[in-house]
Amino acid sequence: MAGEETRAGSREWVGLAVLVLPCVLASMDMAVMFITLPSLAADLGPSSSEQLWIMDAYGFLLAGLLITMGTLGDRFGRRRVLLTGAAAFGVASVLAACASSPGTLVAARVLLGIAGATLAPSTLSLIRSMFHDTAQRATAVGIWTTGFAGGAVLGPIIGGLLLEHFWWGSVFLVNVPVMVLLLILGPLLLAEDRDPAPGRFDLLGAAMSLVAVLGVIYGVKATAEHGFGPIPLTCCAVGLAVGAAFLRRQHRSANPMLDMALFRTRRFTVPLLIDALATFGLVGFSLFNWQFMQLVLGMGPLESALWSLPTFLVMPVGIALATALAPRVGKHNAVAGGLLVATAGYVVLTLLRADSGIVHLVGGMTVVSIGIGAVAAVVTEVILSAAPPERAGAASATAETSAEFGGALGIALLGSIGTAVYRSDLADKAPDVLTSEQLEAARSTLGGAVETAATLPGGTADSLRQVAFDAFAREARIAAVVSAVLMAGAAVLIATLLRGAGTRPEPGAPRSAAERDGGTPAGDRRSRAASS
Repeated sequence: MAGEETRAGSREWVGLAVLVLPCVLASMDMAVMFITLPSLAADLGPSSSEQLWIMDAYGFLLAGLLITMGTLGDRFGRRRVLLTGAAAFGVASVLAACASSPGTLVAARVLLGIAGATLAPSTLSLIRSMFHDTAQRATAVGIWTTGFAGGAVLGPIIGGLLLEHFWWGSVFLVNVPVMVLLLILGPLLLAEDRDPAPGRFDLLGAAMSLVAVLGVIYGVKATAEHGFGPIPLTCCAVGLAVGAAFLRRQHRSANPMLDMALFRTRRFTVPLLIDALATFGLVGFSLFNWQFMQLVLGMGPLESALWSLPTFLVMPVGIALATALAPRVGKHNAVAGGLLVATAGYVVLTLLRADSGIVHLVGGMTVVSIGIGAVAAVVTEVILSAAPPERAGAASATAETSAEFGGALGIALLGSIGTAVYRSDLADKAPDVLTSEQLEAARSTLGGAVETAATLPGGTADSLRQVAFDAFAREARIAAVVSAVLMAGAAVLIATLLRGAGTRPEPGAPRSAAERDGGTPAGDRRSRAASS
């Protein structure tokens, strides 16, 4: 039967497992540095500036090159780009593990970011070509989403366990066997897939996309850490200006990196916006989540990472429910339902107090994770399905870039709002006996307040800690309120704007290469371009 011919078999499902592994590692490498930095700093002695680059170089390069790497996969072969990136990722991991100076480690992190940018768009676009059946593709995307999200949770746990027994470089060496496995199994399980008529590669456009993404994300991150200033604002302005020029170039180009016709369809733009909003809340609130566990509840990094496990373990529940319900109730309703579940979780977190226990915090975040898991799996599949097969790499990269922007904005905006609330409360309620220097240190961050309290006599220290914890809890509640309002608004947005949008072509919707070339089946064209 025709329907059976399009269904994936065991080779594709084993191939999916191979594709998920590098995504777990790419996500882990962003999270593991939080727990590794103290050990490597004691060994290498980096300056404060070098520490920032060790932390941020990976994420900056990964975010800035997603679109470029997705386009390279479309043009030169997604498997080829994936395997090349995997080899580079393994080499960079060895260089990072063996780094004997801060400069060498920064360079290795830059190479890791460049290589890591190949992994997400290549794996996701290969899933698009491997799973033609809609239900199977939705399940595959859900598994991929779980792996990518799981890396962020597993990073601190695996890092903590490794640091208990080995030196800090071991957190990088764990990448090597997985990348070797990918290099061995990839050619056996993954068929090559590419755009059969890609045109010329736009080198200037690639450079412009890198500058645009780096400028905005660096500016937003710097604003979140240090407040508004001329350098962050200039970076944002330059990034936005170059981004606008990049979009104009893509609109006029005969061989664009991004098919601008995609952005004229609600089936593509609305899920992109929803993906960014969901990441905005999840990543933005995680800023408060970790601080609450470690500073308010007094947990260590490994203990707090272990308490985060439930939020990861329940994410497949949301993914499975959304995947099962989407064909029956409609994808837009499944996403709206997930957003409402996340809203309920944030409502629970609006009741957080300084004396709330870990169960309250983890319970609220668990409900949020179920909802966000449902959202992420379905919107990613909708974005992939909205794009022609030959543009799968660029569409995947666009989705990932949208999520990166959402997370960066979540940290910046929720962090800025929360910081203003925290500083105001500390200024009004801090003990009168504090000196101006002590008050300023306590007002800067919750960590500063805890450190200042450690230098004070018992009664004053307890009073300052209580004021700081109460202020931080209020900060977290406001962030939860903002997140809940955004999730509820996003639910209304997708339920109304995407109703019926997936059943018929929209005006201006992009066509596949098969449709443009007079009806040659895309699968036949790809098979002629593929080399297994």
